Amino acid sequence: MGNVNKLICLLLSLLAAMSASAQNEIVDEVVWVVGDEAILRSDIERIRNDYGSSIKGNPYCVIPEQLAVQKLFLHQAALDSITVSDSEVSQYVENEISMRVMRAGSREKLEEYMRMPMTQIREELFEQFRNELLTRQVRATLTKDIKVTPAEVRRYYKDLPDDSIPFIPTQVEVQILVQYPRISREEVERVKEQLRGWAERVTSGTTSFSALARMFSQDEGTARQGGEMDYYGKTALDPAFANVAFALTDPNKVSKVVQSEYGFHIIQLVDKRGDKIKVRHILRRPEVDRKDVDACLARLDSIAADIKDGNFTFEIGAQEISDDKDTRSNKGIMVNTNDETHERTTRFEMGDLPSEIARVVSDMEVGDISAPFTMIDKRGREVCAIVKLKNRIPAHRASITEDFQILKGAVEERRSEEFIQKWIREKQKSTYVRINKGWGECDFMYPGWVR
Repeated sequence: MGNVNKLICLLLSLLAAMSASAQNEIVDEVVWVVGDEAILRSDIERIRNDYGSSIKGNPYCVIPEQLAVQKLFLHQAALDSITVSDSEVSQYVENEISMRVMRAGSREKLEEYMRMPMTQIREELFEQFRNELLTRQVRATLTKDIKVTPAEVRRYYKDLPDDSIPFIPTQVEVQILVQYPRISREEVERVKEQLRGWAERVTSGTTSFSALARMFSQDEGTARQGGEMDYYGKTALDPAFANVAFALTDPNKVSKVVQSEYGFHIIQLVDKRGDKIKVRHILRRPEVDRKDVDACLARLDSIAADIKDGNFTFEIGAQEISDDKDTRSNKGIMVNTNDETHERTTRFEMGDLPSEIARVVSDMEVGDISAPFTMIDKRGREVCAIVKLKNRIPAHRASITEDFQILKGAVEERRSEEFIQKWIREKQKSTYVRINKGWGECDFMYPGWVR
């Protein structure tokens, strides 16, 4: 009898603890339905916790409407077969995690603050950024044919009140000359032997390619997917990588070690679909010895001295000596490409430059050549560089002569926004929407939600 009483007391204690815990938890519920997609209270609370201070208006009105609009875009993406690659999404995720870790102080503190492990943080951010990128793609597709004439731009500028003329921050034009530090043959062989060893383990069945990729691949964009890439055509890949990948025929085999501009890889076939291929890969980059970095910096110091002495120009140096293929054919001039519009310009705001270059350029005068410095390039490699400040355009109010492209972009953006707003209102009419009681008493941007 005593044991029964103890068991009853234990059960009552557990029930009491569960009840107290439940009271502290927010009960989740579906608060909106858009088409066949649900918007959960937990989704709204998560966004409110993350971005509450930047939300203008009642977050319980603004956030669900923003999510509802996103559902319309995601539905259109599905209809039009618009996709984004996992590697592209993962790059955004890793950048966001890096910023959050920096703000929190460490990965452990970030996990503690968000009350979830890093794997779950990544999963939530992955879905968030995937949806954002899909939405951006749909908007770009819908507005791709919107064009404005020079006459429209001039009329727009003429009608702008003085205090509404766009303010252009300080911009710079920069030339760069890059050298790669030499890597010892021993280090290259070490990396290749490491990859060969992993290939043998996969072929023998000792371990899976995916497990090794998650643990060891230095391609952050695909490592979390076990090294798996999206479907790519041959021309979209590094030529050396593509030649080996497209030669694979057996998914149970692993390729030989292949060198690309990103480093060294082994590759495994996943699937072929028409002229596209899906593979897994493991990327490893040889480590650069500090003495080789110092030697590279010394070479660049000598090159900078020759340029300053008039032995040759920076432009010739960039064309003949630089290892950076992206700027070599452009006399070293860096090009700023807009991710959304894909428009290209040689002008950068300081925040658009790689941080290492921005720090160097900030104190330079036009025509100056910097001291050599190191930076991480967009392929993840440590490189050495010198830069020349070609031009600095002080902050100013836009003018039709100097800033025509910026003003043209402003007119196109306004026209695009007007088109998108009209599109949303039309989609509202043909989309099923249900809003729970208490969630629809809002001054919505698009009143058509409540019918």
